[in-house]
Amino acid sequence: SVIVEAEDSRIVFRIGGFINVHEVEALTEKVGWPKRNPHKVKLALENSFMVTALYKQALGEDGGDVESEKLIGCIRVTSDTVFNATLWDVTVDPEYQGEGLGKTLMEMTIRKLCRLDIRTISLFAEPDVLQFYRKIGFRQDPQGIRAMFWYPRR
Repeated sequence: SVIVEAEDSRIVFRIGGFINVHEVEALTEKVGWPKRNPHKVKLALENSFMVTALYKQALGEDGGDVESEKLIGCIRVTSDTVFNATLWDVTVDPEYQGEGLGKTLMEMTIRKLCRLDIRTISLFAEPDVLQFYRKIGFRQDPQGIRAMFWYPRR
């Protein structure tokens, strides 16, 4: 669905479909994340419950035909498909941050999960973006629940 429309371009929200692993990695590198193995990223995308994305589409002179499109935001979702979902790799191109697109991407992804009756949605966030997620409705450590992690010993 179209989020923002201009004379020569538009931004669209998409659920599912093919997503280019190299575009995802270019986007995550733009936001300062470490480089990841493209084969593993491809497997993660393929094995996700859902992937939502924002694309900026350049339109032809007549304003109709899409001449090109560029990935500018995405979220990868894992889920048990009934109760719980976790959002991963939440990214928006820094060129487009501050325009409300990240909020829109999050809200549309959450709306889709709620329509599927998945009501417990979690994510992991860096300290500098906690306030952004709080504004959308996420709570840190609800009811004293804490995340725990296991890592192999080196």
